[in-house]
Amino acid sequence: MSNSTTESLTPPEATASTEAPATSPAPETAPQAPPVHHPPAVAVEEAEAPETSPADFTAMLKEYEQAHATYSDTGQKQINATIAAITADSALLDIGYKTEGILPLTAFATPPSPGDPFVVTVKGRDEDGYYQLSLLRFAQPKDFSSLEEAFAAKGIVTGVVTGVVKGGLTVDVGARAFLPASRTGTRDAAEMAKLVGQQIRVRITKLEIEGQDETARDSVDVVVDRRSVLEEEENASKATRLAELQEGQLVHGTVRSIAPYGAFVDIGGTDGLLHISDLAWSRVTKPEDILTVGEELDLQILKVDAATGKISLGLKQLQPHPWDAVPDTYKIGERVTGTVTRDADFGSFVELSPGVEGLIHISEMAWGKKVRKPSDMLKIGDTVEAIILGIDTTARRIALGLKQALGDPWTGIAEKFPVGSAVEAPVVSFTKFGAFIQVAEGIEGMIHISEITAEKRLNHPTDVLRIGEVVKAQVLDVDTTKRQIRLSIKQLIPSDLDEFLADHQQGDKVTGRIISIDNGKARVELGEGIFAPCPLPAAAVEEEAAPANTGAVDLSAFSSLLKAKWQGATPAASTKPKSETPAPGQIRSFRIAKLDAEIKQLELELA
Repeated sequence: MSNSTTESLTPPEATASTEAPATSPAPETAPQAPPVHHPPAVAVEEAEAPETSPADFTAMLKEYEQAHATYSDTGQKQINATIAAITADSALLDIGYKTEGILPLTAFATPPSPGDPFVVTVKGRDEDGYYQLSLLRFAQPKDFSSLEEAFAAKGIVTGVVTGVVKGGLTVDVGARAFLPASRTGTRDAAEMAKLVGQQIRVRITKLEIEGQDETARDSVDVVVDRRSVLEEEENASKATRLAELQEGQLVHGTVRSIAPYGAFVDIGGTDGLLHISDLAWSRVTKPEDILTVGEELDLQILKVDAATGKISLGLKQLQPHPWDAVPDTYKIGERVTGTVTRDADFGSFVELSPGVEGLIHISEMAWGKKVRKPSDMLKIGDTVEAIILGIDTTARRIALGLKQALGDPWTGIAEKFPVGSAVEAPVVSFTKFGAFIQVAEGIEGMIHISEITAEKRLNHPTDVLRIGEVVKAQVLDVDTTKRQIRLSIKQLIPSDLDEFLADHQQGDKVTGRIISIDNGKARVELGEGIFAPCPLPAAAVEEEAAPANTGAVDLSAFSSLLKAKWQGATPAASTKPKSETPAPGQIRSFRIAKLDAEIKQLELELA
């Protein structure tokens, strides 16, 4: 034991020669000094150390008492003291020792006055040499019958912590009791040592008394528990506090701990959970980005579960909702910039401002390219520009379009690909009824299966085409409203008409059969699949009103004409006299009045 500890345990009489002046000898009537129990020199175990059996506790207590019998057996436990003087913050008490004891004024229920008597115990000495005292504020059991009744009823008794021993504390409950460290309700040895001299409430967990009279006091074995009492008081306090809380109520709390899913906040003896989703209107990935342990917050109670005792708290609910400003901030058709925050199977969510998100549906990501999943186009964290397609303030939804911000590729497509023009592009996909080729970025044209080839009937476009194959096709129609382009491959394959136009020039004489006459214009067949109009002179039109010649047409002569086509001389027998009035079925000579090979147009006149 150190010198300081030895000095504090030495009765005043033993130190009178060093403490008292030579001119002031110590009074002969001074009472014996009580033993002062300080923590022993042995190390104190942690408060949460594994519990020891009651038998071990008993052995430890007896060992401690034997080691300190000089003081514990002969020293008085309670001391009658009198207020000697009062300072600004303390009271000095005459305890019968050479040196006064000291107590803070806060230890008294009412302001004391000099001469007031009190019952105290000695805790030790402070750095100025005064004895540190403790008031006995509660009544304690005075006999074993009271202890037996409390033990049988599992009731709570009040005791004074008298010292620190190996494995726990000693407590005076009318008899010396042992309080295991694990049942003190403290977290570490330092807090446990601070309990010395304090009044505590405990429950007796073991009581063994040998003998039936007062002499049995020295052979009593008592073990007490403080932690269960504290837990019961805490639960009772929580229940009372829980009953006072209501949903929507505003509370003030302190952040006690932080977890990945939120923070636990002490709101006056009761913990509530502030979930990560209720921290802010904007998306929060880690609570520690916003909160720190010990931070004080004003919160709103969102839910109180009386059955489980769980309390849900909200922080963002005390801030204005970001959607309140949406109608005045965003308009349909406006171009906005945001950050991709998350993906779903049907699209990507983009944060336009804290707490305000819009959705780019997968169908609004590209014009021509088929997007299978949002991540093919956008990645979380990307900054994108989009066009607002719709705003639903009731459901708090904003529809965004990515492809609209990139520009509509169909703008001016009719001028870029006029009807009759030819395009070269790769085959990108097939259906049963045709093939699609990409004529431009975001623009696909469809070639119907009937427009692929004229040589044979196809069962499927893949009979002659392959994905990625570059083909040449002619534009048949452009519908910008329906966003459709019809194409044909076979139209670009040379035909009889192409060959005819290539072999003739304007002014050439040809032979053909009049198929019909309508509104002064005859339709003439020059060969298989080759037709051309021929305006008739006014005289011929007037004669057309006369009864038509019903004579048989020389089809055999015309068959020879078709076989020879337009090449070589035409048999004279097949040509009708020029003076004969034009009529359907006639085979006559014509002159090519107009010929445009590029647009495949041909016009005749009577020769």
